[in-house]
Amino acid sequence: MTRARMVRWLLLAALAAAVPLAQADDAVWALLQKGGQVVLVRHALTDPGVGDPAGFQLGECRTQRNLSEEGRAEARRLADVLRARRVPVSGVLSSPWCRCLETAQLVFGRAAQANAALGNLFGRHEREAQQVADLRKLVLPPQGGNLFLVTHGSTTLALTGVSPATAEMVVLTPQAGGGFRVAGRLRAS
Repeated sequence: MTRARMVRWLLLAALAAAVPLAQADDAVWALLQKGGQVVLVRHALTDPGVGDPAGFQLGECRTQRNLSEEGRAEARRLADVLRARRVPVSGVLSSPWCRCLETAQLVFGRAAQANAALGNLFGRHEREAQQVADLRKLVLPPQGGNLFLVTHGSTTLALTGVSPATAEMVVLTPQAGGGFRVAGRLRAS
């Protein structure tokens, strides 16, 4: 990654964090309880570092940055809150990265279907335009609950302009004719 791209990435993240968004409140939880939302979930806390080690392989978890014990506990807390609030789940898709797949398993108690559109964009800016176009195709009104998309902070930022914390949910309300609006952000704690 060039220095200019890194500076651009950091500036976008800083600006996104400064943009005021809907408060994480009962109104957003009520939307989730009704269903029909698409929810981006950033993977839970990982071992220290940024990105993945050089030469990592998607099919080999040992070559990637993975969830820490604290991250596993964070994912379990999110699972507890979703159950306690009776949030209906119509489907779960995940980035093929191991930290996302494990987060999905811990939060939803089942394996998620891997989807390349949810893959990590950090350090992969040449893929951003096509991947965001593919992501937009996933933001459709789900039937019988909410669609949860377990992904990365960089991917969520590219799609929504929101830079989420680990295990944070960014709730999207699909709009008629395509597109979406960011309804709010929620954390388990």
